[in-house]
Amino acid sequence: MDAQSIVFIVIGVIVFFILLSCIKIVPQRSAYIVERLGKYNGTLTAGFHFLMPIIDKVSYKHTLKEAAIDVASQSCITKDNIAVEVDGVLYLQVIDPQKASYGIDNYGFAAIQIAQTTMRSVIGRLDLDKTFEERETINTSIVDAVDKASDPWGVKITRYEVKNITPPQSIKDAMEKQMRAEREKRAMIAESEGQKQAKINVAEGDKQELIARSEGEKQKRINEAEGKAAEIEFVATATAKGIREIATSINEKGGIDAVNLRVAEQYLGEFGKLAKTNNTMIIPSNMSDISSIIATATSVLDQTKK
Repeated sequence: MDAQSIVFIVIGVIVFFILLSCIKIVPQRSAYIVERLGKYNGTLTAGFHFLMPIIDKVSYKHTLKEAAIDVASQSCITKDNIAVEVDGVLYLQVIDPQKASYGIDNYGFAAIQIAQTTMRSVIGRLDLDKTFEERETINTSIVDAVDKASDPWGVKITRYEVKNITPPQSIKDAMEKQMRAEREKRAMIAESEGQKQAKINVAEGDKQELIARSEGEKQKRINEAEGKAAEIEFVATATAKGIREIATSINEKGGIDAVNLRVAEQYLGEFGKLAKTNNTMIIPSNMSDISSIIATATSVLDQTKK
């Protein structure tokens, strides 16, 4: 093989590699920035592309997928002068590859710096207790600030998430004591409420018992009164009936004589009892009444014998 053949082979190999370097295959969701003689020439999207040898060059490669960038922990001062360590995650996406290439040198680093600055500003407007409650407000404020600043860079800030808010150990201990005291307070309140409710229930039960007992006593007295009234009414009715029967009998023939005989018998019986139980005999002042009663009784007895 002579020298001329070797030169042609070398030239051919060089040409082959040059042509090979001019072939560019861009992956899906990616974009390549091509410069021609140092000046922006175009943006290559996904697919096969052929560049002009020597004069065309791929200067920047960008992924169009959403990327998550870790924002390192930094010290922030709250409104009540408490230093806390705060870190987070920033999500961004390249929208315009040309602006992302020429608008700023390193859009990722710049976005992190703005996020940290905004985070310090937002935390400085909140008390320590509010920083744990206002995470959504912090996230929204950082996204708005960074997205506005990154618009000339061709980058869209999709969201920001605060990962950790870490107060000093002394503050942690104080917060733990506060939470413990709050839990004990709630426990004591719950216990006192339980005792209060128990006493109310007992009092209500006693009240219901007294009401029921008084109602029972009332009903008992009503029933007794109704019973006594019914008894009195029954006795009165019976007495009235008896009196009517006596009156009817008296009006019949021999009724007056029977009454006088009955009265005389009872009079004599009672008088005899009085004589037995007492040593002193009481003599009626009007003896004629006694004799008349005895006479009447004797005459009635004689008539009945006949």
